[in-house]
Amino acid sequence: MSLLQAPIFVAPSSVHGLGVFAAAPLSEGSLIEVCPVLLFPKTQLAAVRQTILDDYYFDWGNDGEWYAFALGYGSLYNHAYQPNADYGMDFENQVIEIYALRDIDPGEEIFINYNGSPDARDPVWFEL
Repeated sequence: MSLLQAPIFVAPSSVHGLGVFAAAPLSEGSLIEVCPVLLFPKTQLAAVRQTILDDYYFDWGNDGEWYAFALGYGSLYNHAYQPNADYGMDFENQVIEIYALRDIDPGEEIFINYNGSPDARDPVWFEL
């Protein structure tokens, strides 16, 4: 499977560390990125939590036995409660797809809601 990536880039974010930004206009509904994932089992979570990677993994699957590191820019999208993008997990193909919820302007940072739904307002595990 080969897909073209939307024109995006990584740069310092005014929100937190690095972020992902649009390099050209992105239309509502457009696919921004397809991120392959590397899976690791629940038995390795304690070891991962002792590293810098602790804030960069996703829960994976329906049974709570797996976690995933998103490749590409997948782990660099910052959180917002009013995101301009969303993500979907394709368990069969082992990818995370990022797509635009609205039109995104060039230079605008791309945000996802870490709670898994653009409308979720549950507290996140870090200070905003």
